[in-house]
Amino acid sequence: MPQTLTYPGVYVEEVPSGVRTISGVATSIALFIGWAKKGPLDRAVRIFNFADFEREYGGLHRESLLGYSIKHFFENGGSDAYVIRIANLVRPEGDTTSVLAETATANLGDIAIKASSPGAWANKYVVKTTLRTPAPPASEGKRFKLEVIHDDGTTRTTAESYENVSLDRNSTRFVEAIVNARSRLVKLTVGATPADPTDAEAKVGVVPGIVGVDGAILDLDAGATHNLIEALFAQGGVADKVDLFNLVSVPGMTNGGGVKKLQKCAADKRAFFLADCPPESTVSTADDDLLACVGSAPSHAAFYFPWIKSDDPLQQVGHRFFPPSGFVAGIMARTDASRGVWKAPAGTDAVINGAIELKIKLSDAENGALNPKGVNCLRTMPVYGNIVWGARTIDGDNDRASEWKYVPVRRMALFLEESLFRGTQWVVFEPNDEPLWSQIRLNVGAFMQSLFRQGAFQGATPREAYFVKCDRTTTTQDDINRGVVNIHVGFAPLKPAEFVVLRIQQIAGEIAT
Repeated sequence: MPQTLTYPGVYVEEVPSGVRTISGVATSIALFIGWAKKGPLDRAVRIFNFADFEREYGGLHRESLLGYSIKHFFENGGSDAYVIRIANLVRPEGDTTSVLAETATANLGDIAIKASSPGAWANKYVVKTTLRTPAPPASEGKRFKLEVIHDDGTTRTTAESYENVSLDRNSTRFVEAIVNARSRLVKLTVGATPADPTDAEAKVGVVPGIVGVDGAILDLDAGATHNLIEALFAQGGVADKVDLFNLVSVPGMTNGGGVKKLQKCAADKRAFFLADCPPESTVSTADDDLLACVGSAPSHAAFYFPWIKSDDPLQQVGHRFFPPSGFVAGIMARTDASRGVWKAPAGTDAVINGAIELKIKLSDAENGALNPKGVNCLRTMPVYGNIVWGARTIDGDNDRASEWKYVPVRRMALFLEESLFRGTQWVVFEPNDEPLWSQIRLNVGAFMQSLFRQGAFQGATPREAYFVKCDRTTTTQDDINRGVVNIHVGFAPLKPAEFVVLRIQQIAGEIAT
């Protein structure tokens, strides 16, 4: 608002420029879902390297592909991921035998102890209380140290320690509040009228407490597991609470029904799902395996074939075949960082780190039969080694004639949608008239121009590469009356050069006449 002019003199006012910078969002934050032997079940944990996964979820497990795929992701260029642990907490209807996951508990005097998550991991911990010496003033009540100790039967190592805590609920050092706010291992509940603390300890998971149990590893191709994972993406679900992720992988889930559900879940979150072919998939069955994955949002997923042989650290001298999604997610992150999300994550630059060999070595003819169907093949090429040699979505069958045929086109659109969605929040409740529309054109246009200068679009000029419309032609009086402003953004996507044609011709020499 302008100042009220009262006295003769010079008045200084700051006038807003109308520029609100739109920043591009990250493009390769991966979300991995699967069974792990420890870790929280009620939230997704963000990790930045494989050591974070080992600390939070216990590392690799021979019967779960989750840890291996996360390892492959970071080895191939990934740098940012979320992990959601799923566990066997409820038996499906008709199942009376599968082992359920249990959370270990114990009691130490009037302190009830519960592990932070289900699993046998907690059975190796001891909670110990030690009275403070010398004793504090009587006004402070009895103070003590509480330790959470890792005890593997041979050595004892203090994992967490809380000094000078109290059982008094009115104390600023109330043990329940302090431990529950900080501990990654246990949660405490203090009785209503606890007795004075003593020097004592209790092993978690020992009777009369509850023993921690890992539970049966979930069958990722079972319908009940598909429903469980789908619920993670429902409103208020664990995945729904994650602010931003771009790539989704459920390593080892190869059932078409599950892939259909996950591609729809990914589409709802403006993300992209990486589907693994079945481990037994062959050249003659891969197109049928892909066809089984075609759901309501096939352009939000891609299908990769075949599985990849890599080292297994849990075997002394051993290799195993692993699903490709973890490797490919890392390659996408690497490509995004070096070239941009508009570059296809395939080609001679898309070398698969950690790959010893592919389960099936494809010929050009076999690749030529699968590529037009939308199967993204992994190839072993002379000089380059094992590489990704396909960049089509599940909607990429030639006969479907989809405008979302290619992975980089779909991912570029998702990047634009998410960036503009976040960058135009300020528009809400602004006066809906030409001054607002011109600001929108200015800010969105500046964002698109910056991408054009990076080479993100087709076209030699901005006019050929993109357009931004927000005026009387997009927003009518009826829209204004209903509180609606329409912003129309178009872009000319870069499409990968799948087929390179070399035409070679002899030049006839000069003929004397």
